[in-house]
Amino acid sequence: MAADSAESALFLRFASVSNASDTVLEQIDADIERLAADCVSTPVSGLFHEIGALRRGVFDLLRGRQHPRQTSHLYVQAGRLCGLATHVALDLGQYRAAATHSRTAWHCAESAGHNGLRAWVRSVQSLIAYWQQDHRQAAELARAGLPFADDGTIAARLLSLEARAAAALGDHTSALRAVEMAGAARSTVATIDLPGVFTFPEAKQWTYTGTALLALRSRPHVNHAIEASTRAIAMYESAPRQEQSSGDLLAAHLDLAHAHLAHGDLDGVQAKLAVVLGAAPDRRTASISSRLRALRAALAEPVYSGSPLALSLRENVAEACFRPAPMNPPELPQ
Repeated sequence: MAADSAESALFLRFASVSNASDTVLEQIDADIERLAADCVSTPVSGLFHEIGALRRGVFDLLRGRQHPRQTSHLYVQAGRLCGLATHVALDLGQYRAAATHSRTAWHCAESAGHNGLRAWVRSVQSLIAYWQQDHRQAAELARAGLPFADDGTIAARLLSLEARAAAALGDHTSALRAVEMAGAARSTVATIDLPGVFTFPEAKQWTYTGTALLALRSRPHVNHAIEASTRAIAMYESAPRQEQSSGDLLAAHLDLAHAHLAHGDLDGVQAKLAVVLGAAPDRRTASISSRLRALRAALAEPVYSGSPLALSLRENVAEACFRPAPMNPPELPQ
């Protein structure tokens, strides 16, 4: 109901405006920032109606007449809204729709000549490739975004994505180099990003670092992964609620569960897994479900065949993996 009301208000706003004005553009910017922030802490299935309505309004304005400066601004706004739609589709596991939205976002970034948006879109495309298990493409897309990373936290994001993808490929040297460079990039951040999914908080960087180090598998790296994931959880839990990414928190807990499993500590696995299984089903995004399936496969290894606790954990994970499909898939861009 709230989404329908918001959508109606947006349509009324754009229906009364035939051409773009600075006031309209400022309102669209404010709406984009609010939606980007909501994407961090709100189940995404409740957001895509408003994202879609606002995006349609921006594309309608682009068909009208405005100053060239306003046209460029509208293309940036359209690209960001397509980026938000990409995030919704990605979290719901709809990778084809996510890829389509991201290509439209890239076209908008190119039309606007906006390097920051170009870099951010490449980071989201890297995410799509990563969760489709195309880790080589994920690393390449992250690297492809770096020449456009001119300010803010985007360089740290891209390098962290590259580290995670390289680690999944078993490329220890590239993964560790990217982790180190991401840390250096973080230390030089001087400008403030847009909020929500457009920024890359330090807690999220530690989450990615934990995942990358865990994938390297050696005992020292697993121990460092535990430190990174634990730090990510502590930072998120101390942040304001609206900045607490439930997806990253659950990811960090699952990484800790994998780390405990690597040490043969099933009680530790159970403790960390309980946090994830206790979360509301709409907080378990497609990436969390993928991580759960990987944990279930690890618990099914022969070494745990005689363990009643391992069997119980596998059954609990299997039950959690049966997540109901979303009722309304994200729409494709026009």
